[in-house]
Amino acid sequence: MSDPIATAGAGEGTRAVRAGLPEPVKYEPTLPGPVFAAHFHLPGEPTGPYTYGRDENPTWTHLERAVGELEAPGQEGVETLVFASGMAAISSVLFSQLRAGDAAVLPSDGYQALPLLRTQLEAYGIEVRTAPTGGDAQLAVLDGAKLLWIESPSNPGLDVCDIRRLVEAAHARGALVAVDNTLATPLGQRPLRLGADFSVASGTKQLTGHGDVLLGYVTGRSGEPITAVRRWRKIVGAIPGPMEAWLAHRSIATLQMRVDRQSATALAVAQALRGRTEVTGLRYPGLADDPSHQVASRQMRRYGCVVSFTLPTRARAERFLEELRLVDDATSFGGVRSTAERRGRWGGDAVPEGFIRLSVGAEDPEDLVTDVLRALEASAR
Repeated sequence: MSDPIATAGAGEGTRAVRAGLPEPVKYEPTLPGPVFAAHFHLPGEPTGPYTYGRDENPTWTHLERAVGELEAPGQEGVETLVFASGMAAISSVLFSQLRAGDAAVLPSDGYQALPLLRTQLEAYGIEVRTAPTGGDAQLAVLDGAKLLWIESPSNPGLDVCDIRRLVEAAHARGALVAVDNTLATPLGQRPLRLGADFSVASGTKQLTGHGDVLLGYVTGRSGEPITAVRRWRKIVGAIPGPMEAWLAHRSIATLQMRVDRQSATALAVAQALRGRTEVTGLRYPGLADDPSHQVASRQMRRYGCVVSFTLPTRARAERFLEELRLVDDATSFGGVRSTAERRGRWGGDAVPEGFIRLSVGAEDPEDLVTDVLRALEASAR
């Protein structure tokens, strides 16, 4: 297996291209194909690494090492586990760490499925407290909590909190900390470097970036907490297929190029929207005047591919989406093809009816900005 230490000081593009690759073998592919196996040859005692398809798979191993090298380059004692989806990864942390009588702190402005998780946690006798991401508001409800869940930047509002500050406060109170790193990606921020116990993400989004894979992962420090997550994956069978794992690993090779292009274009789009009178509530952490910019700049290396803003009415927002030519009206984010949606159509997000979440793809920046501004003009008629 390629030495993660050898690439720890390398550039992020080099690391992304090389991450998780096995040692070269003559006449073998540089990235082995997916291993389709429910069981493995297993004579005698089961002492090898691969015994049954629900527990381990060589294709997962390559991907898990790749993600670990991106999330925690050069760090020893770090493990990554891949899952069938981002929600499988999120659920694995919450349900493996919490018991009846425990308290958990979740963001009140996080991913729209978190309220569903809250209902299930409460049904199991777990107290759930919530507070907004911005202003480090979760600090006020930390006392006595077993687990703090951070989502920074938040989805879809793009608020940012001081992760290191929250981690230090949580650890001082004996709580574990998990950070949803989906929107930032490992090239945007590294939660374990900021002290978190877990970095959790939906690999469905920008990590894989092509809109063709459902995947999730958890990266954590070796020890009982991550062992419990592994045990939970085995119990519930929330495992990815080998083809999905292979596609994800293949896609990571272009992560740095995609993230750099998409982040730069997202900033250009946000700057173009800044002067529009019909646009309110514009958020992008990379804007110098964004409320989260100072905090984001201390802990993020790139600001992501998502821009959010509000148009005056639901009808105006829907006309804007209809007028776009280079942007698909679709959910999710992080793909090479730009997408946008009116988030209020789903319910569950505390956003205005005209709120738009725009995910910037890999199109030419000038073409995308032109399309967005043209659609704004057309939607006014």
